[in-house]
Amino acid sequence: RARPPLTGKVVAALCVASFAVGLLLSGWMPLLSAPISSRVNKTSAPGCDDNRVSKGLAGERHDPKGIISEVSRTHHAIQSLDKAVSSLEMELAVERARSGDAGAGAAGSSKALQKAFVVIGINTAFSSKKRRDSLRETWVPSGRLEKEKGIVVRFVIGRSGTAEGGGAADRALDAEEAENKDFLRLDHVEGYHELSSKTRIYFATAVATWDADFYVKVDDDVHLNLGMLATRLAKYRARPRVYVGCMKSGPVLSQRGVKYHEPEYWKFGDVGNKYFRHATGQIYAVSKDLAAYISVNQPILHRFANEDVSVGAWLIGLEVEHVDDRSMCCATPPDCEWKKRAGNVCVASFDWSCSGVCRSVDRMKLIHDACGEDQAAVWGVAT
Repeated sequence: RARPPLTGKVVAALCVASFAVGLLLSGWMPLLSAPISSRVNKTSAPGCDDNRVSKGLAGERHDPKGIISEVSRTHHAIQSLDKAVSSLEMELAVERARSGDAGAGAAGSSKALQKAFVVIGINTAFSSKKRRDSLRETWVPSGRLEKEKGIVVRFVIGRSGTAEGGGAADRALDAEEAENKDFLRLDHVEGYHELSSKTRIYFATAVATWDADFYVKVDDDVHLNLGMLATRLAKYRARPRVYVGCMKSGPVLSQRGVKYHEPEYWKFGDVGNKYFRHATGQIYAVSKDLAAYISVNQPILHRFANEDVSVGAWLIGLEVEHVDDRSMCCATPPDCEWKKRAGNVCVASFDWSCSGVCRSVDRMKLIHDACGEDQAAVWGVAT
C-alpha cells in the first residue's frame, strides 16, 4: 500500500534539518581545509616568508579562545539539529500511526484531522450519568466553543464487559450519546483496575482524531474553569514537551488490601520510599508531542496500579518540562471562593479527602456558583 504523502509540517521540518546540516558542514570546512592549503602554498611558492607562515599557523594552533568559541557554536548547532531530528521523527511516527488508524481507505490518503487548541477528556463510568448531567449543567460547554475557540470537551468511556458491549448499560449509554453527542468512545473494557490502560487508549484515540496543542485528562467529579485552563496552557504553547498539573510524590504503599496498593512496590526501592514526581490524577495536561509519544508507544508502556503514577512513569525518562500548577488543585469553597474574590480564579477544584468533589452531584452547582469564572472569560482567551 502506498504511504500517505508527507504533511506540510513534516516537509518544513525536513527543510530545516537539511539547512542545519548544511550550516554545520560549511562551518567545519574552513577548519579542515586551512592547514592543507597552507602546506600546499608553502611547498609550491619558494618566495614565501616561511617564518611568517609558521608563526601564523602557530598562532592559529595556540588560540584557545577561537577554538573554544568554534566548539561551542558547533555544540549548539548539533543540539539544535538533534531537536529538529527528534521532532521530525515524532511527526513521522504520528503520521504512520494515524495512517494505520485510518483503516482501509484510498491508497495514499490519510485521515483528515480536526484542528483544536485543547482536547479535554472527562474520564467517566457507566454508573455516572448523574455526574455527567451535573457537569453539563455547569462547566461543560456547547459545541459553539469547540468550533470557534478550538476547545473540545468529551466524556471518555469504553464499553462494558457484558456480551461484547451489547448489554443494558451499553444501550443506555448509546441513547445518552445520541441525545448529547459529547462522548469519545474507546475500544476498551471498563474497569476500576484498568484506568492506566484506558488512559493510554484515550491519548491514542484523541491524537488520531484531533490535531491539538494540548490534551487534558480530568475526572467527572472535578470542577473546571475552561477559560483559566486555556489561559494557563496558552503560556506553554511554544514549548515542545510540557506536562502540567499538581505535582506530588506520595508514598509507595506495599501493604495488601489498602487503597492505592502498589503490587510492584519493590521496583521503587526499599519499603517506605516515595514515588517520583508526577501530576495528581484528578486533572493534568500534556502537550502534543507527549500525547503522540504515548500514542505511538502505547503497546510497550508499563501500567502500574495507579493511573497517575503510570503516566508519570511514561514521561519521567524523557526530556519533559514538569509544570507544577497549584491552581489546578484548589480545594472547594471556601478556598476557591476566597481565591476568586482575590482575583486568582482556580483552574480546577476538588476535595483531597474524596479524590474529587465530595457528593459532586449535589454540590457541583453550588461550587460553580461560588468559584466559577465569568461566562465570557473563555471567549477572551487567545487560542
